[in-house]
Amino acid sequence: MRSRAGLLDLLHLAGDELFVPDVVADEIRVRGPADPTVAALAATPWLRVEKAPPTPPAILAWDLGPGESSVLAFAQARPGCRAVIDDLQGRRCAEAIGVPLRGTLGLVLRAKREGTVPAARPVLDRLRAAGMFLSDTVLNRALATIGE
Repeated sequence: MRSRAGLLDLLHLAGDELFVPDVVADEIRVRGPADPTVAALAATPWLRVEKAPPTPPAILAWDLGPGESSVLAFAQARPGCRAVIDDLQGRRCAEAIGVPLRGTLGLVLRAKREGTVPAARPVLDRLRAAGMFLSDTVLNRALATIGE
């Protein structure tokens, strides 16, 4: 299946089965049926859309977007669950409330270390071209950790 960057399989490195809170799924679906991420969400068996629990006040206080808030509420409600989130404030909130976290950058670096991709830089460039924000400083620091 394809997403906008065509790299949905990297998300699978986060686990055999990924839960997508319904709030996030709804944010994706408003893009319309022609969007490749909408199609991927519907056709990828290891992506499971689940109802998000109510967002606790400790998360609401961070004033995050509905998607980030629902991901963190979902992960907090399920011990052992790791949130996949890239938003900086969302990452800070996760750290503050003790929710284990993984980001796209970490997944790409893991893919490189495991040999799933031959090089991380082209993957990260592709993600950036598709809309992912990642500063040059963070990108270069991360790539240096894997020898690129």
